[in-house]
Amino acid sequence: MAKQSWSATGRRKRSSAQVILTSGTGNITVNGVDVDEYMPYQTLVMDLKQPLVLTNNENRFDITVTVKGGGFSGQTGAIRLGIARALMNFDANTDQSRDDSYRKVLKANGMISRDPRVKERKKYGLKKARRAPQFSKR
Repeated sequence: MAKQSWSATGRRKRSSAQVILTSGTGNITVNGVDVDEYMPYQTLVMDLKQPLVLTNNENRFDITVTVKGGGFSGQTGAIRLGIARALMNFDANTDQSRDDSYRKVLKANGMISRDPRVKERKKYGLKKARRAPQFSKR
């Protein structure tokens, strides 16, 4: 019999992450590489695992992630949102009015809202989005 899996998508800045949760021992694989090797800083790995820590599922699921675009910070945010959404898919059949439901726990800690901040486009006549050329009086 095939293992049951739960999937979700997370996005942040220019990054997009496809997350697949399967029951396992807590291994996290990002683009075919272990998460500790893929991410350059341990703080990013801790940030990425926050939804699992809040719901006490660090060693319950194996997570496979395919992430594209952006830098490491944006990819971490996209993976974190994907994991939170996949955990809510896993917990969808339980009573959502309970205080220990995954949705209530994750929402209280700000894990299920997408961060809408993206880079502002460059405008013509300016050096960057808002930076004007230096003014010369003479």
